[in-house]
Formats: sequence, structure tokens, C-alpha cells
Amino acid sequence: MTTTRTKATDLAPESAWFKSSYSSGSEGNCIECADLSTDVAVRDSKKKDGPALVFPRSSWNSFSAAIRAGEFGADAIA
Repeated sequence: MTTTRTKATDLAPESAWFKSSYSSGSEGNCIECADLSTDVAVRDSKKKDGPALVFPRSSWNSFSAAIRAGEFGADAIA
């Protein structure tokens, strides 16, 4: 993971950011992701111009697979 002081909006255009289809958005606890070709950026949906975390795609894919496999408990995908 890379952390920078770069604004999320400088990493990718607004149109590149998306929320999970599991996100209803009504709770206000959402993250958004953007495809950066070899990396994946993650930001707080409430602070679109705030900082973003940048993960190597392989790490993000492993994390996503672990969530789908239930490795973090059922509440992780609820």
C-alpha cells in the first residue's frame, strides 16, 4: 500500500471512481475505488477531494477474494 498526500481527484478523474454494487450509500460509510491500471486507489466517498490509499492490484485482488471467501466474517459483506 502506498499513502501519499495526493488528492484522490488528482489520481483519477471523477468518472473513474465507483462504489460497490453492495453499497446502498444511505449509511454514509462508503468507499470508492478507481482502476489505475497496475494499482487500485481507494477513497472515502464523503471526502472525494481527500487523500486516497493506493494498493498494488495483486494485493487488492487477494483482499477482495478473502472477503468473498468469508475470511473476515459474514458482517464484512453485509
